[in-house]
Formats: sequence, structure tokens, C-alpha cells
Amino acid sequence: MGIFPGFLGLFLLCGMLHCIVECHVHYHDFVLKKENFTRLCYTKSMLVVNGSFPGPVIRVQKGDTVFVNVHNQGDYGLTIHWHGVHQPRNPWSDGPEYITQCAIKPGSNFTYEVIFSDEEGTLWWHAHSEWTRATVHGAIVIMPLNNTSFPFPEPDGQEIIVLSSWYNSTEDVSDIVAEALQDGGDTPDSDCYTINGQPGDFLPCSNDSTYHWQVEYGKTYLLRLVNAVMNSELFFAIAEHSLTVVGIDASYVKPIVTDYIMISAGQTMDILITANQSPGAYYMATRQYNTVRKNIDDYDNSNVTAILQYKEKYTPLMDPVFPSILPTYFDIVSGRKFTRRIKSLASIEHPTNVPKNISTRMFITAASNYGFINRSGEYETGVTTSLNNLSWVNPETDVLLSYYRNITGFYTPDFPDYPPFIFDFVSEDFAPDTVPTIKGTKVKVLEYDEEVEIVFQGTDLMRASEDHPMHMHGYSFYVVGSGTGNFDNETDPKGYNLFDPPKMNTVSLPKVGWVAIRFKASNPGVWFWHCHFDRHLTWGMSFVIIVKDGGTPETSIRKPPPNMPQCTSSSTIKLQPFHDFSRTGDKSN
Repeated sequence: MGIFPGFLGLFLLCGMLHCIVECHVHYHDFVLKKENFTRLCYTKSMLVVNGSFPGPVIRVQKGDTVFVNVHNQGDYGLTIHWHGVHQPRNPWSDGPEYITQCAIKPGSNFTYEVIFSDEEGTLWWHAHSEWTRATVHGAIVIMPLNNTSFPFPEPDGQEIIVLSSWYNSTEDVSDIVAEALQDGGDTPDSDCYTINGQPGDFLPCSNDSTYHWQVEYGKTYLLRLVNAVMNSELFFAIAEHSLTVVGIDASYVKPIVTDYIMISAGQTMDILITANQSPGAYYMATRQYNTVRKNIDDYDNSNVTAILQYKEKYTPLMDPVFPSILPTYFDIVSGRKFTRRIKSLASIEHPTNVPKNISTRMFITAASNYGFINRSGEYETGVTTSLNNLSWVNPETDVLLSYYRNITGFYTPDFPDYPPFIFDFVSEDFAPDTVPTIKGTKVKVLEYDEEVEIVFQGTDLMRASEDHPMHMHGYSFYVVGSGTGNFDNETDPKGYNLFDPPKMNTVSLPKVGWVAIRFKASNPGVWFWHCHFDRHLTWGMSFVIIVKDGGTPETSIRKPPPNMPQCTSSSTIKLQPFHDFSRTGDKSN
């Protein structure tokens, strides 16, 4: 392992500051290349990191910095995103392709500087180019500082569970998606889900490889759960064992004692489990939480399992016990019952700081559409998704570089605060006077330290309403309210929770409902907002927020590293003209 300039500089800085704070710097090499894997009776070659699926775990302490040198030995370019890591002043290492960087080309490498700040708990990393995250992802474990502890009794052990999607086709899933988009078809459904890379006992050719977690009677364990699946929220339960949720998205919550959990795509959870049942074998099971119409049956209805097994001697039963309390696929009541219970810990050691002097309010509708106006102003038919009737289009050069270097012509700063037309968003009848979706590259610009409220409103256009796990890069936000139906600007804010709302980086916008979030724009940079269902992201359900500098070096975007990947593959999409706007700071050097 060699020490390169950025790593050496931070190492020396840590040496100078060791009397003030204990500083840790970590270094990892991620080698991306194709390996053969056999699941569901088929062998296929797929891109992974360091030969494993899921990929390696990154373990840090709160406030550490990690340098990850990504060596791309695959067949196509990609990027890596550090999901939920705020990366203060450092959007250059955030990772979404065409938003903060361009792809790391095959045969080349790029070193990410991943800066941890106030996160504590479980997060994850994943590829952020096309659908490459299906196989390129892994967990991040963030421990408390050495002189602090968990806000709950120290567990006797820890376990990581990563829930992933498996596609049986020997063809790369990104290629399948590209073909579907070209032909106007739907994106593919996974063939099954996996727990730590294995489908479990109920799937073909899987019994011998089912994942086992061994526990000792009477001990309590911290389970770190990651939902890395591509397009699904999930139910999870362990037969005859109670779960106590103590953290979500690397923020602590008031303990939730429950028989099951619902975890959105992209979310992470920290869960305490006590091995207090009769020694034996018990299934851990996951199935899709499906909020689309019940007559839609083309979804992954597999039941993925792993086995929690006691180390003590016992008389084996014919089969492990299956969790009878695992909700069924369309159990919206159970899904919402769980999410309504989530509240921040709001303790002296882990306080809340909910923005209350709101200077920017946005109301954003999320919709599925058929038909759109292209960049040439022509109407075309085809499936799109949108936010405020705008369907995102990637530019030829990433937005961050365009913004930082004042390069015009790649985006426009006019993402609207409100939809162009107000109607009954949750009605099953398509409104004939709804403004058609427009494809574009529009961003929202915020002043530094603005306090922002965004209300996301689900719609039922095309009778396609379902939950949308909305994810924000660069920030966590407070979820101050949610409900069903159309958001009422007069009455619904009266019910906001401003005392102990959950702090998240990914929140589920409920089917035919709304969710309200607040954050303070104190992290300058270019940050992506998008639905974490990749099929919706592919179709355009995303936008970008630019947070301007605060006027001092400490409140400004850091200078870019010298080896940012260059954009070489041009998009065929013609972009709208750019209209310049003022911003603080000159970054031309």
C-alpha cells in the first residue's frame, strides 16, 4: 500500500491534532472485475468488488476518513456512492454519475476520500451508474467514539445482513435495462432476493448454501440490516424472536419493540435481538412489501430466508421455524403501522435540531407518466417518471464540474418549487388537463444555511401510485410529517412533529399520500435527490440541489482532486440553453 499526497496530508494533520481529537484514517483498495457465481441452478459472470457478493464491509469510527482506491477492471465505466455519508464540503467524492463525477473508465482507477462526520450506526456503499449497484454494494459500520458508547446496553455481538436482488440472466442487468428502454419495455424484475448473497431454503438449488447466523442462548446481538435491493421495500422478521429497532440511517431512534420491520430500498437499520428462545433453528425471512395494485402480479414474490441457529445442543426439528408474523406482500396497514412508530432518540447526547425558520418551501409531486415532451419540444410516447412534471436527463458533463467551473450550457437553475398544475393528485382518474411531462436538466439553487421544507406528494396518474423511497445525497433530514391523500397546506402542518421527528437520508413517500421533510442547507455542493427504486430513477424521478458557498473557506466547497475522471462518452440528448445565475465565490483556480 502506498501513501499518496491526500492521505499523507491528512495523516500529518491527525498527528498535529492528536491532543484534541483521536483521528483515524483508513485505506482500502476496491478491485472491480467479473467473477462467476452460481445461484438458482445457474452460473453467471457478474461485476463485483474484491471477488465477493455483497462486497467488503468498511468499518470506521465516528468522524474518521477513508480513502478508497477503486480499480475498474470491468467492461464499462462506473462510480461508487457512499450512501448516507454527508461528505462535508466534499461532493467530489459523493459518486453519482453525471451529477458529481463521470465514470471511472475500464482499466483506470480513482481514489475516493470518504469523510465521516456526525453519522453513527450502519450505512452502505454502492455503485451509482446505470444498474451496476445490483452487484456492486456493501455495508458500512460506524462505531461511536472511543470515549462514548451506544445509547443502549453494549451488545454481546454484532451481525451484518445485506438484502440484495438477484437476476438470473447471464446477460448483464444494465444491458437488459438498456435494451428495454430502447424497445419501450418495462425494466426487469429480480428472480429472487438474497440474504448475504444467498437465496435460502425455499429457492431451487439453494439449501446447501443458505446463510447461517450462530447465536448463544441469553446473549443480545446488534443486527445491522441493509436494504440493497433494486426496486422493493421489504418486510423482515425472525421466527419467534422480538426485534428492537434502535437506529435508522445511522441515526438513533427511540427503541421500537416489534415482531417485524418494514425497510425501504436504500435504508439501513440497527436492531437488537436477544437469543432467548428454546435452542434450535429459526428462519430469518424477507419478502417484498408491494404497494402497487393487487392485480399487478409481475413482481418478485420470492421468500428469501437465512437461519438463526443456536450453538447449544438441541434435538433438530424437520425444518426451522418460519416467522408466522411476517406480513404478506400487500399488507399496507402493517407497513404504515411500523413507519408511524419511528421517532428520533432526542436525548441530551443525541439531540434533535429541527429547522423552524423556514425560508424555502417546496411542494413536489412524484408521478409515473406515459408520454413526454422531449428536448426538441416534440411529444413522444413512452414510460417516464417525474418530479413536478420534470423528468431528469443526465448532461454530457457532470453538474458539479459545470457549476464549479462556471461552464454554461449543461443545466438550468429553474427546477420549480411547485407543480405546474394543481388537481386531485390521488384520484384514480387521469386529469385530462394535466401538463405533460418535460424532459430536462433543471436544478434547484439554495443559499447557504437556508432552512428548507419539502413536501413530496404522491400521485395516482396511470393508476400507478406506490411508495417511493426518496433519498437525498449530502444530508440527513427530519421527517416532520406524513399522511394519506392530498397534502392540506392549512391543516396538515398543524400536526407536524417538531420535537422528535426521525432523522433519515431515505424516506418512504407513501402511496397516494405525502411526506414532509426539513433540513438546513449547511453543506455546500451539488447534491442528488432521487427515488431509490432504480426503475424510477432510470425513467427520470430525480433532481439536483445546489447549495451555494457560505462566503468563507470553511463554508465553501473544497477544491477538486487533480485526478477526477474525465467525461468522454457524450450523451445524444440535446440540452436546453443555460441562463447564468449569481453565486458566491470564484472557483476558477
